[in-house]
Amino acid sequence: MNNQQEIEKRKTFAIISHPDAGKTTLTEKLLLFGGAIQTAGAVKSNKIKKHATSDFMEIERQRGISVATSVMTFEYEGFLINLLDTPGHKDFAEDTYRTLTAVDSVVLVIDSVNGVEEQTRRLMEVCRMRDTPVIVFINKMDRDGKNRFDLLEEIEKELNIALHPMTWPINSGKDFKGVYNITNNNLLLFTAGTKADDEDVLQIDDLSSTIIDQKIGERDAAQLREDVELIEGVHGNLIIEDYLTGKVAPVFFGSAVNNFGVQEMLNTFIHIAPTPRSRATSTGSVAPDDANFSGFIFKIHANLDPRHRDRIAFLRVCSGKFERSKYYHHVRLNKAIRFNNPYSFLARSKDVIEDAYPGDVVGLFDTGNFKIGDTLTEGANFYFLGIPTFSPEIFKELVNKDPMKAKQLEKGIQQLTDEGVAQLFTQFGGTKKIIGCVGELQFEVIQYRLLQEYGAAVEFRSLPFYKACWLTSTNAKKLEDFLRFKQQNTAEDKDGHPVYLAQSEWFLNTEINNNPDIIFHFSSEIHK
Repeated sequence: MNNQQEIEKRKTFAIISHPDAGKTTLTEKLLLFGGAIQTAGAVKSNKIKKHATSDFMEIERQRGISVATSVMTFEYEGFLINLLDTPGHKDFAEDTYRTLTAVDSVVLVIDSVNGVEEQTRRLMEVCRMRDTPVIVFINKMDRDGKNRFDLLEEIEKELNIALHPMTWPINSGKDFKGVYNITNNNLLLFTAGTKADDEDVLQIDDLSSTIIDQKIGERDAAQLREDVELIEGVHGNLIIEDYLTGKVAPVFFGSAVNNFGVQEMLNTFIHIAPTPRSRATSTGSVAPDDANFSGFIFKIHANLDPRHRDRIAFLRVCSGKFERSKYYHHVRLNKAIRFNNPYSFLARSKDVIEDAYPGDVVGLFDTGNFKIGDTLTEGANFYFLGIPTFSPEIFKELVNKDPMKAKQLEKGIQQLTDEGVAQLFTQFGGTKKIIGCVGELQFEVIQYRLLQEYGAAVEFRSLPFYKACWLTSTNAKKLEDFLRFKQQNTAEDKDGHPVYLAQSEWFLNTEINNNPDIIFHFSSEIHK
């Protein structure tokens, strides 16, 4: 099979949602269909094993949440699907944002009871930035939730995206009877407490069939006909190009925990979801079918197995063919580097691979060479764009409680911030280390890991900052003066770029207005 055929086989996507919308359950059901796992509960039991062998994951177990992106690969109907399951917890949103740079499309899970929630909005903003194709799965239809038309209207308004229903539910909650597949003219019947199977799928010629009345009752059949006539009148047929450009999101209804309505979505996904796409770089666009290999690091995770103190960098292959034990060019470090044991993943289990193609996610053992956003090539000097670091929302001073462990602390905080767990700033004119995070939970993770993995005991002291802004200017003197006069509120990030730490929105707007020669950036991508 040549490279082009390998590329056409691949679909790389992420599942995103607000916490508790059913994301991990949906992930499990997709893996079941792909034969990657044999029993329900395997994803969760895999996580339990992971907890038992990883100090850091103890926090996951205590909190009952995912705080690290999982990568899973499985085959379905001749396609190779790379599925990235992201953390739902808002404190780890930045890990999810970076994961979205490594995928070609997303499935957004929405809880039919709660509708659009805060984290859903933030994730969709990132999808909008890249015009990422989105499929919406409205979950928990077997619970009493919002009116389906009201819910669609809410999603369109709140997330600023046009929806196109592909299936349509018959009631919800205790009266939920199934979904009608508008495209294939079939009825999937729901029985509470059972899993969907082929016998529950009823193929019909059209909605006028009397079989529908027999199966779901005359009243519900009449309502279904009325609803579908309205939907088809408004939406017509799905225009695939509108989906691929992020303008329209196909919508499916179901119940992931009951494995209901999931296969309908998966069957549509494999046919319409994009194969690996071209990517913007500092020297132009790189296409998947370019002959030379290239890829970028979008995630780093240390100590997946604390017995080996291993550190894994996750590489998204963007062009060419990645080969085991071949030397590649590390653009930032300007050195050749090779990998004797590259991995593919199913949750935490790893398999050594010989090669990988565009769309694939490869785990690379890292001895400290990588940072988020690093690019590997076959010799070319460019880097991939669109991998931003966003401004943190909480800032605290890092205080060493054991001066004898200063070296361990320095190594630990450098490695953890390389992973993207948090951002590290050093105050200008001093040595004060400032940690910036999206949420409080990240500080707990850092404190726990510094102690458990590096033997460094620390505490955090809150600082009165509201936002970090990266600074650039064509007038070097103006920027130098600003940094000198504002030492208490300026720092440099770990790459040496100047940052303004605003105490409030008012202070930030005042400085922006008073310093027209300086540009205040809310993400650090400008410095790549």
